[in-house]
Amino acid sequence: MTTQHPETNDVYSSGHVPVLLHRVTELLDPAEGVIVDGTLGAGGHSEYLLENFPNIAIIGVDRDPQALAGASRRLARFGDRFVTVHSRFDGVGDAIDETPGPVFERARRGLAGALFDLGVSSMQLDETDRGFAYRVDAPLDMRMDPTSGLTAADILNTYEHGQLARILKDYGDERFAGKIASAVLREREKEPFTTSARLVELLYATIPAATRRTGGHPAKRTFQALRVEVNHELDALKNVIPVITRRLAVGGRAVFMSYQSLEDKIVKRQLAELTKSKTPAGLPMELPGTAPKFRLITRGAEQATESEIEDNPRAAPVRVRAIERIAPDSNPGE
Repeated sequence: MTTQHPETNDVYSSGHVPVLLHRVTELLDPAEGVIVDGTLGAGGHSEYLLENFPNIAIIGVDRDPQALAGASRRLARFGDRFVTVHSRFDGVGDAIDETPGPVFERARRGLAGALFDLGVSSMQLDETDRGFAYRVDAPLDMRMDPTSGLTAADILNTYEHGQLARILKDYGDERFAGKIASAVLREREKEPFTTSARLVELLYATIPAATRRTGGHPAKRTFQALRVEVNHELDALKNVIPVITRRLAVGGRAVFMSYQSLEDKIVKRQLAELTKSKTPAGLPMELPGTAPKFRLITRGAEQATESEIEDNPRAAPVRVRAIERIAPDSNPGE
């Protein structure tokens, strides 16, 4: 996630402020090699890494064509040290395998690092016509790649009650999921949903007043749930962790920045599994081949400091976890 200074309207300019820039750099500990920026966005993290570490190259991945075009303009001065992939981030493994060029060839020998700054980017939130923000009226789109897939409006207008209630509950932790789903089905019989204002109005009318007074904006959870469903965000995250960790060279690190509990739970669970010994409990020693090949380099989930949040309020919910490969997949000669 990123923010931008008020003096500029260009999210791809140097006014773009990445979340936890210096801490993320410390965790990646880059020296040389290829780093995957799996959520390129406006390219702020990549720009800093390319500027400060001349022996690295970066593969920038994003499903949003606008993001790729803007970041490519911003980072053009780095020449062939920066290359892009138009893909959902769990497609990066296939891209590394199939794309010609020196950066991809180096990546096939093992990655020096990977960064995933999850969730919707500030750039997408600030582009009001994308439909991510509930405080402005806009088409109910929410696709990170606007060239393919169902929109939020499609989901509201076609999902059955049970489907809709499930995603609101599971992806938005919405207490009134069933009630909202009933209201949506009732209203879409009158007229299909097309813009965010009508959905926000329905949520104000459906969620009890007492909850509205204490639970934050009544649309926040529903909009989050729709966005996650539209973009299959949790599926992509579950898929990419084994893909990217398998490709790390020894000493290579992967950093994950989560902004909601569902993301962080997936990261926490999978990283715990990767760093766990496979020796059966109770044995006095590690059995050959069962020692973990990764170690955690964060203790729990790290959070933004008060000063970081003051500079960039969108850093408030971030949870950061990181992992390092400490052994190859197999012993030499096997």
